[in-house]
Amino acid sequence: MRFLTGEDRAFLEAVSALAYCNPFLPERIALEQRALGPEFVPGEPVWSLHVEHPQERRANAWKICERVSALLGELRRRLAGGAAARREDLVLYEDAALSHLYCKYFPSFLDARFGFYREFRRDWDHYFGLGGIEWPARQEPLHTFACLYQIARAFHRIFENIIGGSMAAARLRAAVWQSVFTHDMRRYRRTLWAGMGDFTTLITGPSGTGKELVARAIALSRYVPFDESKLSFGADLAGMFHPVNVAALAPTLVESELFGHRRGAFTGAIEDRKGWLEVCPKLGTVFLDEIGDLDPAIQVKLLRVIETRQFQAVGDTAARRFEGKLIAATNRHLGEAMRDGRFREDLYYRLCSDLVVTPSLVDQLRESPAVLGELVLYLAQQVAGQEAEAVAEEAEAWIRKNLGPDYPWPGNYRELGQCLRNILIRQEYRPAGAARRRTREEWLSGPLTAEELLRRYCTLSYAETGSYEETARRLQLDRRTVKKKIDREMLKEGNFT
Repeated sequence: MRFLTGEDRAFLEAVSALAYCNPFLPERIALEQRALGPEFVPGEPVWSLHVEHPQERRANAWKICERVSALLGELRRRLAGGAAARREDLVLYEDAALSHLYCKYFPSFLDARFGFYREFRRDWDHYFGLGGIEWPARQEPLHTFACLYQIARAFHRIFENIIGGSMAAARLRAAVWQSVFTHDMRRYRRTLWAGMGDFTTLITGPSGTGKELVARAIALSRYVPFDESKLSFGADLAGMFHPVNVAALAPTLVESELFGHRRGAFTGAIEDRKGWLEVCPKLGTVFLDEIGDLDPAIQVKLLRVIETRQFQAVGDTAARRFEGKLIAATNRHLGEAMRDGRFREDLYYRLCSDLVVTPSLVDQLRESPAVLGELVLYLAQQVAGQEAEAVAEEAEAWIRKNLGPDYPWPGNYRELGQCLRNILIRQEYRPAGAARRRTREEWLSGPLTAEELLRRYCTLSYAETGSYEETARRLQLDRRTVKKKIDREMLKEGNFT
């Protein structure tokens, strides 16, 4: 009896590739087309949330699920009947079975009540409990159940919270997916799932671009083992994310927040206190926002935590162990900070084992101007309830008429949210940058010497970028020349600092 026909094999190979690809990159769409052939329904180049219809089912994905379910039943019948299957055929069967189980139980995983594990286990035994077959991947049901729950949880968090149909947004979603699963999900499933907490993630990008949102998505998408006896996952995910804003606290308070302190360690320390590094459980995450503002003395202590997983509370000599994952974020240019001696190079190279860059709002709009409507509607849904569509239409029309397509959105998504609220309340928005644009025109008007023009242009460019290196790149000048030419008085007068 023949196990796979040529048509079966071609379909299952596409399904196998789909099961392990990054779902947020265009490759997924190409694989769906390969699997469905003429039945494929053309659509968007990337997978993103339809803000207007968030519950809309993706036709191609569900068509594939239905075909897999039907074929899988036939393949099991052939195996049970003694059909000879090569090792590579069994790999395709395994991947098809896992895809089927994921599709079938995806809604139940999101419901987060896990009594359905018993039904899952019956399905598992049905597809993999065939006697005399040595399965190539040697799958184990409890681990697979935990992996499928993690995949559903991660997909939901990334898909629902990082929106936009531009490639910039798609690349960010894909980067977050890789931070959770790496680029090779087969390897992750085999071995890496147990050690991803040892990798530190550094998130960089302009202020207001959702770095904490990214950190939260990574932190709350970690692997959690399943307890079969209790039919539950042991960790309380809601308490697994511990954010600390470095810039909002004095250095002594940052140190105490992170490492804890002993009673009497400093004025006001009236009792022992555990820091977040000690409170954080093994499956938890400490998020250090604005890491570029961290005091140099604390940078040294943090470096030791990353290198040895050990730390000491303020005023104590006993070593404690950090069990969780560390994520850091900054809107500062750390390369410049390292050159100026404000940030340690050794700490940077310990932090950046996994690097995620959040795109600016302008990056999204440059690639896909229509994204503005998606984002405005998404934000309106958070604040206007049933009036969201009307408010979004009003806000988008005002923005396009009064700010135009070239407005730089210096405050990024945070500014867009405030702009929406301003329009909702007052039917107008007054950007802080309005005075800046007038100043730019004034500074570049009138007769200027070449030296004056260079100084003013360097100053204006630096005011926009906040970085000597980026200004030098834009103007094709040496970084030292840029630093020398910037006029501090002009910056002050122009309200750029």
